[in-house]
Amino acid sequence: MRFGIRLHVIVRETEEEAWRDAETLISRVDDATIARAQQVFARMDSHGQSRMKALHNGSRESLEISPTLWAGVGLVRGGAGTALVGDTDTVAERMREYEELGIDTFIFSGYPHLEEAYRFAELVFPKLGVNSQPVTVGPSASPFGPFGGEIIASAERPPFETRRERVAG
Repeated sequence: MRFGIRLHVIVRETEEEAWRDAETLISRVDDATIARAQQVFARMDSHGQSRMKALHNGSRESLEISPTLWAGVGLVRGGAGTALVGDTDTVAERMREYEELGIDTFIFSGYPHLEEAYRFAELVFPKLGVNSQPVTVGPSASPFGPFGGEIIASAERPPFETRRERVAG
C-alpha cells in the first residue's frame, strides 16, 4: 500500500515572500464571494470538503493551520484547498517530514500553474536531489499519467515521486 498527498504549493526564496504571495493570492476575493463559495461547498456530500471547512470556518482569520500549511485556497476553491507555504528549505523539509510519515507520492499545483511549477522545480528539486529532466522508459512512454498530469522524475528513483498538473488551454 502507498500513500500520497495533494496540495498546492507557494514556494519562494524567503518565508516573507512566500507568505506575502499567499495573502496576495486571495487579497482580491471579497467576503461576499467567500460566503457564496462556502454556501456551495456546504451543499456538497463530501467528507473532505467538510473537513476543509472545519480548517478555516469560512474566515480569513486563522488560515495557517499548522507550520507552513495554509488553508486560504479552500476559502473559494472546492477540493484540495491547502498549500505548503515557505522558503525552499522549509518546503523541502516539510516534504521529508511527510515522507517519514509514509507518504511517497506528492501531487502539487500552484497559481499561476505554470509559473509555480517552474519555480518549484528550480527551487525545491535541487534540495531533494531530484533531476528535473523528464524520464522516458521505452519508445512508447508518455510523459503524462493516466489523468493528464505530467510526471517528472529523475533517472534514478528519486526520494519522491512528484507530479505536476498540466494546464489545459
